[in-house]
Amino acid sequence: MTHWIVAPIVLPAMLAAILVLVARFHISLQRILSVAGTVVLFAIAAGLFWQASDGTISVYQLGHWQAPFGVVLVADRLSTLMVLVTATLAPLVLLYAIGSGWDTRGQHFHPLYQFQLMGIMGAFLTGDAFNLFVFFEVLLIASYGLMIHAGGAARLRAGTQYVLYNLLGSTLFLFALGTIYAQTGTLNMADLAVRVAELDPANSAGIRVAAVLLLLVFAVKAAILPLHFWLPSSYAEAPAPVAALFAIMTKVGAYGIIRTYTLIFPPDLEITQGLFDTWLMPAALLTLALGMIGVLGARRIDRQVAFAVIGSMGMLLSAVAVFTPAGITAALYYAIHSTFATAALFLLVDVLRDRRNAVGVWLNDAVPVTGGPLVAGMFFVAAIAMTGLPPLSGFVGKLLIMDAARESNLVWWVWGTVLVGSLIAVVGFSRAGSQIFWRAHQVASAQEADPESEANEVNTKDNSAPEPALPMVAIGTLLALLVALTVFAGPMTRNLSATAAQLFNTDPYIAAVLSKPGKTIKDDHADEAAHDATYTDTEEGH
Repeated sequence: MTHWIVAPIVLPAMLAAILVLVARFHISLQRILSVAGTVVLFAIAAGLFWQASDGTISVYQLGHWQAPFGVVLVADRLSTLMVLVTATLAPLVLLYAIGSGWDTRGQHFHPLYQFQLMGIMGAFLTGDAFNLFVFFEVLLIASYGLMIHAGGAARLRAGTQYVLYNLLGSTLFLFALGTIYAQTGTLNMADLAVRVAELDPANSAGIRVAAVLLLLVFAVKAAILPLHFWLPSSYAEAPAPVAALFAIMTKVGAYGIIRTYTLIFPPDLEITQGLFDTWLMPAALLTLALGMIGVLGARRIDRQVAFAVIGSMGMLLSAVAVFTPAGITAALYYAIHSTFATAALFLLVDVLRDRRNAVGVWLNDAVPVTGGPLVAGMFFVAAIAMTGLPPLSGFVGKLLIMDAARESNLVWWVWGTVLVGSLIAVVGFSRAGSQIFWRAHQVASAQEADPESEANEVNTKDNSAPEPALPMVAIGTLLALLVALTVFAGPMTRNLSATAAQLFNTDPYIAAVLSKPGKTIKDDHADEAAHDATYTDTEEGH
């Protein structure tokens, strides 16, 4: 049993405590420790991903308590992939926060940031449904503090809305877990997979209710219509680094759906037949449509990006709703792409807010922003990626989703919604880009002709001070990751295809979690539909 599996959880937890107790009043020391911690976290995540890349499923038993009685962490292809994506995003967002000074605008930014990472990593690595709830609460508590960092009435109001909606999701989660435990007597995911498969469909009303409740819980986390209302204001009003880190938060909801409904409630299980075709697919398509319409109608660039997040989650979950290996492969590729694209856009929005002075994030006329060509180029690349125009990764992801949707009964609805939604998003981001970067030059020419105009007084800003380079480095690296995701789309999709195949073959996961020294697992393939397993105790041969 390797202790590296628990390191992505323990490292940020211990670092957060040290930052609070030792470096509370020393911002420079906080920055050094926080950056060093996220770099080490990335190295550990890369090592775990490499270890799982050959199909190895590693299990960590806390206190050496055997599952299902003890708490276990599981590192397979999916969990290590999501841990690596989070660990890649974390140092870049942190560098932006330091370079822009966001970490000094309120108290305890760095400890809360580390606690947030702890919760996200734990949610991806846990092999127990109750501990998934625990880690959800850890990351949500930290996100509450990060949401209201630097204060402000609008931020506090959005944070309150964020808290209320997520408390509703947490309450539903507890109801679902209580129902599952009452029906099965366990909350270990591998053990649940075995026991749920053995339930009599004629007497499974409770587990059906639990399956629907869990889907609602993860829909709240993933901001799926009609449970999306908390996201636009929350993400738009949050500090830019926080909103950029939140790009991975909605993916936690998508991860929960993928993990739960491939392992515990697989697609061939009679108990949950029709759940995705009947409910998830229509909700995902409506979410996609609503998000893209919001992109077109938004009057502020930060809300435009927030609605793009909603649209991207609809796009992602329409691939999940197909619920085939091809659909999960497309969903995972698009999840990685949208995480980096969303983070880059939120950071660029903060740059525009700072450099456009009084106009800020409103799509109104203003003088050209400082460093206009560089910022405009970055915005152009990020917008192309988010809207799915060729040749960047968004285009590849949408092609994968449309190809996977051919196996769905709603294929034409998926294709039509994806194509029309993409067109609407292109129009929306084109309008924003032309308003900010093109029409600004017309305003500048008019102000030169009338230097005493009111607009000139409002928009004039002292540009003599040099702009910090660290924020641009962070944004540029995120865009470079999108380019790399495009260039290496072939190897990436092969890896994700292997991940999807592992998800749909649940026997190795169950065996890795429930086996122990002296116990062998004999697969019983007499009934392929049940994917049942027989466990036979044997004596050790030594």
